[in-house]
Amino acid sequence: MSLELKVQKFIEEEQLLQQDDHLLIAVSGGVDSMALLHYFVKTKEQWGITVEAVHVDHMLRGEASAEDRAFVQKYCDEYGVYLYAKAIPIPEIMALENGNTQLICRRERYQYFKEIMEQTDARKLVTAHHADDQLESVLMALTKNATINGMQGIRSQRIFEGKTLIRPFLTVTKSEIREYLLKQGIDYREDASNAKDTYVRNRFRHHVVPFLEAENSRVTEQVTHFTKQLQEDDAYLMTLAKDVFSRTVKRIDGNTYSMEIKALQLVPLALQRRLILILLNYLYKDSNTIQSYALLTSISKLCDTTAGYAEVHLPEDFIAVRRYGKLTIQKKELFEGQASFENKIISTANGWTTLTNGERLCVVELPDLSSEMLTDTAQLFYFNASKLQLPLYVRARKEGDRMLLKGMDQPKRLSRLFIDEKIPLNERNSWPLLISQSDEVVAVIGVRMGMFFSTSPQPNDDTVLIVD
Repeated sequence: MSLELKVQKFIEEEQLLQQDDHLLIAVSGGVDSMALLHYFVKTKEQWGITVEAVHVDHMLRGEASAEDRAFVQKYCDEYGVYLYAKAIPIPEIMALENGNTQLICRRERYQYFKEIMEQTDARKLVTAHHADDQLESVLMALTKNATINGMQGIRSQRIFEGKTLIRPFLTVTKSEIREYLLKQGIDYREDASNAKDTYVRNRFRHHVVPFLEAENSRVTEQVTHFTKQLQEDDAYLMTLAKDVFSRTVKRIDGNTYSMEIKALQLVPLALQRRLILILLNYLYKDSNTIQSYALLTSISKLCDTTAGYAEVHLPEDFIAVRRYGKLTIQKKELFEGQASFENKIISTANGWTTLTNGERLCVVELPDLSSEMLTDTAQLFYFNASKLQLPLYVRARKEGDRMLLKGMDQPKRLSRLFIDEKIPLNERNSWPLLISQSDEVVAVIGVRMGMFFSTSPQPNDDTVLIVD
């Protein structure tokens, strides 16, 4: 099958193009991008699309870089394609930042692509990633972290700055691309840096891929099928995971998330991993952080048990904490600033009150209780408001605190209650207590409720406390 037919079939299967699409094609001048540009120049009437090009001179190879730009401009002039081009002083940026050359080039290049997409009516950015790139990406992911996301390789399309980035060449190989340009009589520029083993991808390209191809000449094709199946399977599992996530994970405020560990443990491991990946996607923008196997594993291990207190320090000053049978992830400074629950007022006028451990409390009059207020994990405790001095509030433990329990003549010391309930020593002084206006402890949230509360409504009960 010719390159043209392969690409056409792939575009149709993946629904990469629509009638009247305006494409912005990223062109370096190399063999891949020149073939991509020429393909769409030839087939634009067939697809009913508009084609423009964009080029970035990274200024890394002196005169050769400038000649690349002139070469692309000459082609565009000959075939009537408008070219957006910019020279970006990467050497100067590197001197200031002392960073990774490839990462800086990519960042600056895509920033320019973004600017042009915003300036024009272009709806889709098109890049020349091909089947060999897919094979190299999977091999690199395998040796780096081997996460679910990484092993799926390059996707045929993704969201880019509110628009779409597409990769129509993902099923064709480098050799097919070279053969196509040769038949078309189109020249291209060779980047000398591609021959160097300085970069990881080049080392895989020069040494690992040839070895695999010697073992199986169709390895590139097989990896393309493999990644496609992984992407399809993962899309289905992610749909299931997102549904569970919406019912299991609570966003408390800002970048603070909480979930019941028991609820997480009830779902299959495949969904547990994806729940954590969804959470990491909310917390981080960097794909390397999100796809970190060590990060995924450390959070998963934290949820192996509901017992005791444990914490894991995460990148960018986040901290994951297991306590009260909950997993909470938040910024470290917020966690360290939670010294007291003082002045958390719980009343019928306040609606829901969220505590720093992720628990939510709400007091409502019994006639106002509705099913819409309840989740699968909500607990209801009924009481007679006249027997308590309302409003209630939440604070941490004080020396000498006691609570009167049902069936007891004398209030029980909280220090003894914590021992009996096996509350970890390091958690006792910060455990949230529900307090009446007379400073009487009426409940230890999540542990024991005092004598005023019942799990089913009694004849004189007129109010309910919801704990979720």
